[in-house]
Amino acid sequence: MVTFDDSKDEKRLEELRKNEEEDVVRILSGRYGYPYLDLGPVHVNSDALRLVNETEARAAAIAIFDMVGKKLDIAIQSPNNDKTAGIIDRLSGEGYIPSVFLVSKRSLEKAWERYKDLSYSAESVAGTFDISSDQVVLLMDKISHIKDVATLMNDLLGVKQAYRISKIMEIMTAGALALGASDIHIEPEERDVRMRLRIDGVLLDTFRFDTPTYALLLSRIKLLSGLKLNVKDEAQDGRFEIKVKGSEIEIRTSVLPGAYGESVVMRVLNPKAISVPLEELGIEPRTLDILMDEIRRPNGMLLITGPTGSGKTTTLYAFMKKIYTPDVKIITIEDPVEYHLAGIVQTQVEEQKGYTFLAGLRAAMRQDPDVIMVGEIRDDETAGTAIQAALTGHLVFSTLHTNSAAGAFPRLVDLKVNPKTIPSALNVAMAQRLLRKLCQYCKKEKAVDAKEKKIIDDTLAGITDKTYLAGVQTEKVWVAVGCDKCNGTGYKGRTAIVEAILSTKAMEKVIMENASDRDIKEAAKSQNILDMRQDGVLKILRGVSSLEELGSVIDLEERL
Repeated sequence: MVTFDDSKDEKRLEELRKNEEEDVVRILSGRYGYPYLDLGPVHVNSDALRLVNETEARAAAIAIFDMVGKKLDIAIQSPNNDKTAGIIDRLSGEGYIPSVFLVSKRSLEKAWERYKDLSYSAESVAGTFDISSDQVVLLMDKISHIKDVATLMNDLLGVKQAYRISKIMEIMTAGALALGASDIHIEPEERDVRMRLRIDGVLLDTFRFDTPTYALLLSRIKLLSGLKLNVKDEAQDGRFEIKVKGSEIEIRTSVLPGAYGESVVMRVLNPKAISVPLEELGIEPRTLDILMDEIRRPNGMLLITGPTGSGKTTTLYAFMKKIYTPDVKIITIEDPVEYHLAGIVQTQVEEQKGYTFLAGLRAAMRQDPDVIMVGEIRDDETAGTAIQAALTGHLVFSTLHTNSAAGAFPRLVDLKVNPKTIPSALNVAMAQRLLRKLCQYCKKEKAVDAKEKKIIDDTLAGITDKTYLAGVQTEKVWVAVGCDKCNGTGYKGRTAIVEAILSTKAMEKVIMENASDRDIKEAAKSQNILDMRQDGVLKILRGVSSLEELGSVIDLEERL
């Protein structure tokens, strides 16, 4: 006897209907000139979705599924719907920049499902789902020291839960912005939960939560960041935005499961923190003059090396702002876009969607750019394509993960770049680190001891051009003390120490011989450019930082 599996047949029919619907939308997308998209695998940003309420969205057959700054990704079912056009016009009038995609009804239903999360969150916290920008601004005026954050948190004890969680979010955000923190770390431990702020590259203990409060706070952070509330054993990444004093601050959230619960890191992408003029980065004047000449060239490559957190992106942004004029087209491929530059085309890597650094670089070259910025060269193909771009009339800025400027040359060879092309393509390799500056209110002068004198003398002996040493004293240094102005750390703010190696004709032979980092550094001495150790020691002798801080950033015992 023949038996029929009705459930399998129904699944097949459903799949056929779904494919047929998507095929129709693909055809219509070509007819109307809008790109086709399947929202099935796409993450829907709850902050973006909230720009149009559910009733209005369903009536207009529209869904806003992503938002970065003022840029919106909008899914529509038909461009002939007057309500759809009305919403898009309204958003454009509010200053948003829409990118419109044609999708199926099934895709829209998937996006509209997220309204349930928004409704639940609003009901569960009695309408206190959003962070109040006005409250954040008021709180920022009350915070001048890390202790102020703890005091404001303690004042919330005994307050009803819903209100308290909202205020905690506002205090955390205000504290990070007022104190110039780059990250907020929240880490569950055996008995309680620790909150720390990363200020000037160093994590500082700020507050401790009880576990029940943290459970509610974690849910709020997940809702704000567009993360799944019921997923607790997988890493998740999301984001949300808040507008403060005219600036749009983006918060990138990372949630990671751990032994005592999920830990959270919220990265604060503050445009004011990263928008530093080139002249204020702390680059030694002669090195800066050399770099200024290199970034004004019509073609070639400038590479910045250094570990994560060494300020490479800030320096690249400063370079681009310096050379941008209305007649220059600059395209960037970044991960992530941390600061929006006027007049510059910025794109963001999305590995899930196949938009990698390599794909972005290839696409950028078809856009007739003058300058291309590639956030990072990670693989052979990206390295090869970037070199070709530099050889074919483009100025290319990028970064590499090596320890020194000299290390950039062998690293490119490791990435299978032909050594013969490196001298022609690479204009300059530079390396940098960030050095904490001594607090000007509490730093203390002291005479150098024998060990410090040896380090200083050995370093200065390696400077071949002695005009760098004019007016430099070598008998005293300054040390960190700590006061209320610097949160007790002894340091306030950071400066860059930089080294650079030019790809000159004299260097070409050394590069062609596949030389080591040490050989290249030795050959570059004739260029009379300070290395990072020399730059750092001169800053210490001028009272900018301390030997202890320099030793935590670079190896002071390294042989010259």
